[in-house]
Amino acid sequence: MNPAPFLPEPTPAASVASAARFWLRLGLVSFGGPAGQIALLHAELVERRRWLSERRFLHALNYCMLLPGPEATQLATYLGWLMHGLGGALIAGGLFLLPSVLVLLSLSAIYALWGQLPVLAAVFWALKPAVLGIVLQAAWRLGRRTLHNPALVLIAAAACLALALGQVPYPALILATALVGWIGGRLRPSLFQAPSRAVASATADATADAPSGAALHDDDTPTPAHARFHWRRLALTLLGGGVALILPLALLSLAGGWNGQLATMARFFTKVALVSFGGAYAVLPYVAQGAVETFGWLEAGQMVDGLALGETTPGPLIMVVAFVGFMGGWNSSGSLSAGVVAALVVVWFTFLPSFLFILAGGPLVEASREDLRVGAPLNAITAAVVGVILSLALYLAGPALAPAGAIDGGAVVVLLAAVVLLGRGLGALPVIGAATAVGLGRWWLTAGG
Repeated sequence: MNPAPFLPEPTPAASVASAARFWLRLGLVSFGGPAGQIALLHAELVERRRWLSERRFLHALNYCMLLPGPEATQLATYLGWLMHGLGGALIAGGLFLLPSVLVLLSLSAIYALWGQLPVLAAVFWALKPAVLGIVLQAAWRLGRRTLHNPALVLIAAAACLALALGQVPYPALILATALVGWIGGRLRPSLFQAPSRAVASATADATADAPSGAALHDDDTPTPAHARFHWRRLALTLLGGGVALILPLALLSLAGGWNGQLATMARFFTKVALVSFGGAYAVLPYVAQGAVETFGWLEAGQMVDGLALGETTPGPLIMVVAFVGFMGGWNSSGSLSAGVVAALVVVWFTFLPSFLFILAGGPLVEASREDLRVGAPLNAITAAVVGVILSLALYLAGPALAPAGAIDGGAVVVLLAAVVLLGRGLGALPVIGAATAVGLGRWWLTAGG
């Protein structure tokens, strides 16, 4: 079941220019939240382009899942860094985020000027079940590749139940899963090892969509020189990150005061970046509490509307913070330019730590690829990720299928249609486009044609 390709045919080598085109186009179609975005990255980089091997992809994903911040953005940044160094990281992460920033700023301006439009409400009605279908399909694809034995299946199921029913904090879940993997790696290492090349080959023979052929960054490809650990490089990375954080904060404080709106936003969203474990849904209550109740940048109803906008734009869902910043600037001044400046400040301070985590920690992660003491806990975490994705699907099911409290038959039909289309190999972007058309059609009919 190959996803429909949306990019040009693979090239023999991943040049910086070809990689930049890829990251930009991926940013334009990265719907479906982190699950859908990770699935797109896997389908394009591992299965289709063969820029890196399955095990190398999963090793990078495991590290990104441990970090606070948007996993898919960090994974794209990591893979860009692995292939092309610092420039590759900035290009991959920046272009992955750029379409989301531009789209959300445009929608925020429309929202501020014209308020809630019935046509947007109708489009959101159709997009939510379609996004739910994308998440379910991503869980299936990732689970089929990572749950190689009953122990890993049990970890995935336990993670799903812990989040969906037990309300276990995400950091606690990750620590517990890592501990299980560490103990399991010592007692039964065969259960927590990544599949060997022989096993991968056998799986490739059995499944039509498995990767084939050597990858540019294969299991046994030496780590590139720029990705090897050096204390001097780490010190320079931390120094550059400190300047990128402190200098803008100092300028904002000089311009508007330490307690001015922009400087306060910078400090608050830096904190958000450091505690955003578990994805956007885990940290958005903290964002809402600060933005609505503590600082009064926007109203509670506007926060909910911003979440709806964030769910229907490409890129990470945490990008909804751009809407929060925009509305804070708009509500305080009535100026679109003030809203844009505030939104860009929020985006900078929310995503800067993600780049620093990758650039500082990436060399250590690459050095641990063959260390089972590290690999076993990370492989257990990968299994838990499948359960986390399923719990996200359960979370989305209510708003998507029963927006008014009762099951909406039309939304169920949209979900089933999305699942069928995705199962037949249609990509995420055509499914999103079809759902948008359905929503527009519904609005046209309810408006009287």
